[in-house]
Amino acid sequence: MEIVERGSEQYWYAVHVRSRHEIKVVERLTQAGKEVFLPTVERQRKWKDRKKTVAFPLFPGYIFVSITRNIDDRLSILKTKGVVRFLGTIPGEPETVPEEQIISLKRLVESKEELDPYPYLKEGQRVRVRSGPLTGVEGIFEQKKERHMLVLSVDILRQGVSVKIDASEIEPV
Repeated sequence: MEIVERGSEQYWYAVHVRSRHEIKVVERLTQAGKEVFLPTVERQRKWKDRKKTVAFPLFPGYIFVSITRNIDDRLSILKTKGVVRFLGTIPGEPETVPEEQIISLKRLVESKEELDPYPYLKEGQRVRVRSGPLTGVEGIFEQKKERHMLVLSVDILRQGVSVKIDASEIEPV
């Protein structure tokens, strides 16, 4: 009799964590051998005596984990201190995040461009960057105070992120 390993394919999930616990939860899950992604942006913080560049979560209260659909994998995440729940439209049934959205988010974060959280968008023209450091990234084209913006939406979070872009670098999808 042949033993077939079921559910070994990895999927990305959005996980809601306790407020201001994103980094600690990422550390705990990484130590447990899980693949985790916390998109961060660097901002200047100003105190009375100094200024410092500090990394902040792009989507406060949320992280992404790559696990199998196995119930034991999901339980190991849920048992991690600081984790609240998986996101999904049906209670108790986590919804996967498309791999393309994670790849595009990683590319945006790695580009070190100035990113701004952006309201979730469902409408607008879908575009792809055809040149520059963000080549291949897909998102929604928007205009904001005479600037052109590429907006990447993360459906499961109902949030997005925008980056200033030259309109000549994009093409319709």
